Amino acid sequence: MTLADRWLLPDGVDESLPVQAGRIENLRRALLDLHHSWGYQLVIPPLLEYLDSLLTGAGSDLDNETFKVIDQLSGRMMGIRADFTSQVARIDAHCLKGESIQRLCYCGSVLRTVPSGLDGTRSPIQLGAELYGHGGVESDIEILSLMIETLSVVGISAPVLDLGHVDIVRDLMAVCNLTDFQRDTIAEFYKTKDLPELNRFVSSIDVSKEQSDWLNALPRLCGDASVLEKAALVLSGVSEKTDLALKELLLVKETVSLRFPDVRFHFDLSDLVSYNYHTGLVFAAYLPGYGNAIARGGRYNNIGEVFGRSRPATGFSADLKTLVMLSDGEVEKRPVVLAPTENDIALWDAVSKLRREGFKVVQALEGEIPAVDVDFKLICVKGDWQTIAADL
Repeated sequence: MTLADRWLLPDGVDESLPVQAGRIENLRRALLDLHHSWGYQLVIPPLLEYLDSLLTGAGSDLDNETFKVIDQLSGRMMGIRADFTSQVARIDAHCLKGESIQRLCYCGSVLRTVPSGLDGTRSPIQLGAELYGHGGVESDIEILSLMIETLSVVGISAPVLDLGHVDIVRDLMAVCNLTDFQRDTIAEFYKTKDLPELNRFVSSIDVSKEQSDWLNALPRLCGDASVLEKAALVLSGVSEKTDLALKELLLVKETVSLRFPDVRFHFDLSDLVSYNYHTGLVFAAYLPGYGNAIARGGRYNNIGEVFGRSRPATGFSADLKTLVMLSDGEVEKRPVVLAPTENDIALWDAVSKLRREGFKVVQALEGEIPAVDVDFKLICVKGDWQTIAADL
């Protein structure tokens, strides 16, 4: 390793310098204040936990994305969190324990062994909100609405929402009585939208003509809201569970459209999200011209079962760094006052007063050239410390 290489960060790991860090912190405060105004309480889980706890339940999907380390005190394997969901589920199930509906939010760094999305980041700052204890579509709509308002604070008022429902895919496969191999194969074709190979594979398995039509039709049911009407006809007869899922999607679309008229919709009824713990409505927000989802979430009922308490849950998350990059917000600029450094209690009192009033006061050390633009200077006039314009 050369001397120059010692200052390089690992691929996908970045840092924020003062201006960017200021924007991130301003937005973090604004968004957590927004979530607080909706009744969501802040939790701060630990950065690392014992692996058997961190990768239990929902966290098992993150095994390959989780950095593992050995605890020097206990000798046990630990993991650095790659996502908050399993940790918040543990908090709801094991720490809070109440039977009432629980609204929780969080914001903190996560670390992943592999890049997340096309931007290549392995060190997002994950912000999110989760609602525990309610299994109805009303809580899905609440979480989805909060996600949209979160984006509006950033300045994104017209995202494209991609909506799906995991129950439709899983229920259809269950009705067709597919083997695990058949399910996995068809799921892969759904993810890649490889329709010719899907058709060939479905024709080779033992299902009825009606079931074959359903399996082949599902990935073609994607597009605008008219997809829901078409799906009600094409998937008629699959099951009551599928009918209910389609009705929920329609209700979500109608309610969100009333609340946020500028939001556009896209439906994909064969959508299979990355994590297996999702159980119902799944959604993601996109911005035209930007390839990755800027926020995503969905329902994950019974997520706390492995912690001894099965509860319905729904939530969403986003990368705060991405939101800052997409926003046009600037860091609030406070007037800068340059003051001398002297052992004078009157000077100290004047500096403290200016700071309380919202000024940024830099007490220059010997030989220091301030790294920021100076608006005012603090000078002593006949024993009285006064601010004057810096150019005087």
